[in-house]
Amino acid sequence: MALRLGIDTGGTYTDAVLVDDNNDVLLAVKSLTTRHDLTLGIGESLRKIPTQHLRHIELVSLSTTLTTNAVVEGNGAPICALLAGLSETQVSKSGLRDILEDEQIIRLSGGHNASGQQLQQLDETTARTAILANKDKVSAFSVSAQFGVRNPDHEIRLQALVRELTGLPVTCGHELATSLGAPRRALTASLNARMIPFIQALIKAVEAILQELDISAPLMIVKGDGSMVNANTALVHPVTTILSGPAASVIGACAMSGAKNAIIADMGGTTTDIAIVTNGQPELAAEGARVGDWQPMVETVKVYSIGLGGDSEVRFHGGNIKLGPRRVVPLSLLCHQHPHILLRLQAHLNDMPSPRHNRFITRLEHNEALLKQMSEAERQAWDLLGEGPVELESLVFENKHLAKAMARLERKGMAIYSGFTPSDAAHVLGKSSHWNTQAAQLAAQIWSRQMRHLYGFGNWQQGNAEEPAERVFSLMHDAICQTLLEAGLHQEDLLNEARSRHLADLMSKLILKAGRKDDEQALFGINFANSHPLVAVGAPAATYYPQVAKSLNIALNLPKYGHVANALGAVMGSVVQRAEIAITQPTQGIFRVFNKQHPFDCTDLQDAFSKAEALVTEEASALATNAGAENIQVRIRHNNKHIISELDGELFVEAKITAIATGNPDLSIQTGLEV
Repeated sequence: MALRLGIDTGGTYTDAVLVDDNNDVLLAVKSLTTRHDLTLGIGESLRKIPTQHLRHIELVSLSTTLTTNAVVEGNGAPICALLAGLSETQVSKSGLRDILEDEQIIRLSGGHNASGQQLQQLDETTARTAILANKDKVSAFSVSAQFGVRNPDHEIRLQALVRELTGLPVTCGHELATSLGAPRRALTASLNARMIPFIQALIKAVEAILQELDISAPLMIVKGDGSMVNANTALVHPVTTILSGPAASVIGACAMSGAKNAIIADMGGTTTDIAIVTNGQPELAAEGARVGDWQPMVETVKVYSIGLGGDSEVRFHGGNIKLGPRRVVPLSLLCHQHPHILLRLQAHLNDMPSPRHNRFITRLEHNEALLKQMSEAERQAWDLLGEGPVELESLVFENKHLAKAMARLERKGMAIYSGFTPSDAAHVLGKSSHWNTQAAQLAAQIWSRQMRHLYGFGNWQQGNAEEPAERVFSLMHDAICQTLLEAGLHQEDLLNEARSRHLADLMSKLILKAGRKDDEQALFGINFANSHPLVAVGAPAATYYPQVAKSLNIALNLPKYGHVANALGAVMGSVVQRAEIAITQPTQGIFRVFNKQHPFDCTDLQDAFSKAEALVTEEASALATNAGAENIQVRIRHNNKHIISELDGELFVEAKITAIATGNPDLSIQTGLEV
């Protein structure tokens, strides 16, 4: 009996699914994710697998939302970005300053032009100084050069210099993206570098548990396009695992529902991810899907992902209640893990309202580079968090300096606050019961007092937990409806994102308003997704989506194993790797082939095509083999551009030759990271 083990590590839960050769689920388990030490949550899930099944596991595949969540929440490890030939305007346009400090962004002389010719000599002296100055302050480096996809020489030289001087991981822009657009490529390389410690910790945690359980099957990771790579490949290019969880969820949801056309909605603790499947295939976003405020240059399943989940913070902003995008620990979960906090919540309820009530701080991420840079107060705060959750209200009165240090740890992504969330509201209303309901009720009452006394919002009766919970639940319902409509508009590519969001807001208000009236009173009748049923998966799906489907008047499918769809989809993909080469005609009759070693010229277009096809076939096959594939097949795709000249007729301008190598996971390779 050959079995496959799928694992999904999300922001709240770690799931495991055991699947047989017929894709039937033998076992599905769920445990809380332990972000400060991932081995704990992963181990708890995998130790629930009966011992007699362990020796039959021939493949382990992992999907994760940790990278997606980190991008949405703006978290990541500290890195240094080395930029050769990029202007100040390009740096500003890239968005790098939103994720990095100014001293971590190093502009250098260098770069090439569109023909692959050097514009300026690379300033290796300044680069060397910057690398040495940052080597003890960062976890990794990113490198991006002007027209690095046309000639990567300067990127490769900087990469070698970083490795020589530091031994730290370093990501080059040309390794991740083949499209022009220096600002986005620099951002993509930097996002990748920031994700390396997340993926490294995850893979090491999984491998430690597999070794403990004597499971020697190869370990694969799901990429954002739904395909697999081995652990070593994912460790080098972790940004490709952005939307790994949603991609696996789409595959799992399609397999469970059997639907050829569907809207797949995957709701977790941090994000809601929506993909539209037509004729059995999700569309790929070749230029990268938008994740929160970012759009890295990574081919993914076309997913609309926003910071809306069961653990989204319920906050007061702009005169109204808002949800997310920040994730906090639900009070019902915190008290489930630490029951003594119930007494402190009761004390908050009896005190004068404070904006710090409901706020406890716990450890989140363990990052060595950040730990080395801690101030004395931050180290003291970190050590205190090692003893368990810390109450913010008491800390402010006892040691304000330490409270500020705690806040800095939270901003760095090393600690996390608790708060009132939709998950708590669902517990109050009896729609969920897996955590501490009493804590949820206290949190709702404390939150309603904060809204009324601190912000003048709401007129809920004192001591009533149900009414504020109903308000939050209704807000969540409306937000999901709007998100589904946004995803539909986003899929059509008719409007930019801001206009799609505005139109979706108007449409959701009209639809929901009409649904709350008698039919003859409604001025508008709007049909949505008549041909695509809603397949809702994820732990909170059964709580929210029945009412959502009713409000939008669409068919709903809640699969039996929908709560572990990501883990199920993780074992149903194949290994897919792509390689691409551009060909241009810089002068008439000369065809330049931009291979990664060095551009070269041909005088015959068909000769250029033939050589480019051979190069990309070889590269894609090697990538697939290195990514853990066997029985590899390669197909070639051409994208040619011509223009019509009044004098010369049709002229060749540019071509992109892409090789797509596909294979099955090589089951003969045992798990084990290369160090």
